[in-house]
Amino acid sequence: MTDKGLLPSLRSSLMPTRRATLAGLGAATTIALAGRASSQARPPAGPAGTEPPLSLLVAAPGKARLRPAPAGETDILALNGASPGPALRIKLGETLRLKLDNRTALPLSLHWQGLRGAAAMDGVGGFGQPPVAPGASFEYRLTPPDAGTFLYRPLLVGGSSEPAGRGLGGMLIVEEAEPLAVDLDLPVMVADWLLGDDHVIRPFAAASPENAAGGRLGSWLTVNGAPPPQRVAVAPGARVRLRLANACNARIMRLRFDGVKASVVAVDGQPTDTFEPVRAQLPFAPGTRYDLIVDMPEEPGATAIVTALIGAGVPLVRLVTEGAKKAAVTAPAALKPNPTLPAAVRLQDAVRPQILIEGGAKVMPELKLDLAGLDLSKPWRVNGGVGDAGKPLVSVKRGTPIVLAIENRTAFLQPIHVHGHCFRLLHPLDDGWEPYFMDTVQIPEGKRLHIAFIAENPGRWMISSTVLERFDLGLWTWFEVT
Repeated sequence: MTDKGLLPSLRSSLMPTRRATLAGLGAATTIALAGRASSQARPPAGPAGTEPPLSLLVAAPGKARLRPAPAGETDILALNGASPGPALRIKLGETLRLKLDNRTALPLSLHWQGLRGAAAMDGVGGFGQPPVAPGASFEYRLTPPDAGTFLYRPLLVGGSSEPAGRGLGGMLIVEEAEPLAVDLDLPVMVADWLLGDDHVIRPFAAASPENAAGGRLGSWLTVNGAPPPQRVAVAPGARVRLRLANACNARIMRLRFDGVKASVVAVDGQPTDTFEPVRAQLPFAPGTRYDLIVDMPEEPGATAIVTALIGAGVPLVRLVTEGAKKAAVTAPAALKPNPTLPAAVRLQDAVRPQILIEGGAKVMPELKLDLAGLDLSKPWRVNGGVGDAGKPLVSVKRGTPIVLAIENRTAFLQPIHVHGHCFRLLHPLDDGWEPYFMDTVQIPEGKRLHIAFIAENPGRWMISSTVLERFDLGLWTWFEVT
């Protein structure tokens, strides 16, 4: 894998179709996944009725060999000594108490992407909480209402790109009351790094024309902190649950599954009717998560490969059957819906705010980039301005249905994340929605999409770009639920 091979076109082609239904996730520039299990940490359980135990997450300088030997180690930022940080595991109904100890030189906060928790714990520094200063600490207290796969990574107004791009981030797994029967539950976090030939992370300049427009595209991928491809040996006939998370600053990729049938069972942490990706491919923008079930062939030596469609293709993970054959799992690979999510949204009663995204570069007739057209003083504009904590996009009472129109008048695919809520992607004629919940949607260049949700979580909530350089430069707004 060469550095040059990781630099795809900034223009991508995701346009959900009206009846894409279960196939609708398979038509964009997208993802990278796969790999070896990252470290996993479960807080020790205490007696019933007692205060949950406190876990410690230390952010500090560290080192990692991101490229294969004989490449030297790279100076990074680590969580508990590693990048990614520990894959935190709790059971549905449990409370996670986590103390973030900031021993870096940067202010920090951690956003728990997809978690429908308390607004004060959403983890946006400078908005929902004060940034955690160098040498300071902050205690997060999370009681997730949903089981699922979630991502944690730095999110601070004006300061997210560098701590994330230096290695801070990890996964939170909330286990179902009745987990799926699998032989291997594998968290897979994909990151990219902008490295020089000397293996040193290149300087951060969010306001440079390239970063301000496309975001910081790395030159090297890692899977669970290691160089790809990563080999995972499993028994013939084994059932594997892959939990995939895109922790890149800006890279939007596409994944392909070869040698095996992969079935999606959850999107952005929320269970869905099981489906196979169209053309064995999935879109994967920063912040997006998927849970997939893979049933391995029953013969030894069979290989299943997950490839990032970047350049000629970057193999990310290889599942290889070895050892004694296991009895094939016959139980359906399906998750029960999270019961706290609404079955329907009354569109006729909905409040209908709009978001208009502009800037980054001029939209040319052929949607080509014009970096000379950048206004670096206001590279991104939401409804005519940049992110402003002074006035909400909309203020509604709890339980109000919202249909949000998002129009992308830029030359870039825009992945947009709604904090504290999950939504449905509406069909273009407002006559139905896709049969899965999401918390991040990709708005194609020059297009307008509608999403629908019930504003059920009290507090102030962001709607933000998951491309961290764009977020740092103002591509966000917020709404209020009273």
